[in-house]
Amino acid sequence: MNLLLDTHVFLRWAMGGDRLHQAARAAISDPEREVYVSAATVWELSIKAQLGKIEMPTTIEEALRRSGFLALPITVQHAQTAGALPRHHTDPFDRMLVAQAMLERMILVTRDPTLRAYGVAILDG
Repeated sequence: MNLLLDTHVFLRWAMGGDRLHQAARAAISDPEREVYVSAATVWELSIKAQLGKIEMPTTIEEALRRSGFLALPITVQHAQTAGALPRHHTDPFDRMLVAQAMLERMILVTRDPTLRAYGVAILDG
């Protein structure tokens, strides 16, 4: 299955990947898998960078290009599904990632245990 990285996992990868779990690093590095980063993640990182909450080692676009990961756009179906999810989690960015992972049949790489409540495939980041 292909992987969808959550915001924190993508950020850790962009900073060298040392703080990711070994299984996550191995899966992300597996040439047989396609690895995606959602437009929602880019949006969230852009907001956090603008607010001074994070410092990126490079631009987000450059980090995505260097990683070789694929960009996953947000579709109307993704948005409708995210909005209809049960309220296990209130973060709209995480809800979008859950919806995208469900609809695109991807494994969501995350360290957020709350997201398991949605029944989506999870790999601990």
